Amino acid sequence: MATNRRVLLKSRPQGEPTHANFDVVDHPIPEPKDGEYLSRTIWMSLDPYMRGRMAETKGYAANVNLGDAMVGGTVGQVVKSKNPKFKEGDYVVEYAGWQSYAVSDGAMSMKLDPNAAPLSTALSVLGMPGMTAWWG
Repeated sequence: MATNRRVLLKSRPQGEPTHANFDVVDHPIPEPKDGEYLSRTIWMSLDPYMRGRMAETKGYAANVNLGDAMVGGTVGQVVKSKNPKFKEGDYVVEYAGWQSYAVSDGAMSMKLDPNAAPLSTALSVLGMPGMTAWWG
């Protein structure tokens, strides 16, 4: 039976993060409500800014609460939809975090065309790291 594997922030790293700072837990796969879809994560982005979000000090982005799934950009495939803008089989880039499955209303999601570029590029050269490199 499939489960939703999630990586939770267990403790605040002192220096470099280690395995001890995280918990890997299995939860039931969530069900989308009306206006939402369920995606299965294919690619996850691990970016330098995430280290700041693990800290207790305030930064330019909100901190991850202890016990919450780590945040981050993902590429996923819609596996169930109750949102007319997204159909099963669509590929999306979103901020689903470190988990196998995620429910979204699609407000911060963007559809991807797998024929236009490799899906992983939505999290690299065609995504936030690429935009940061281009604009600074």
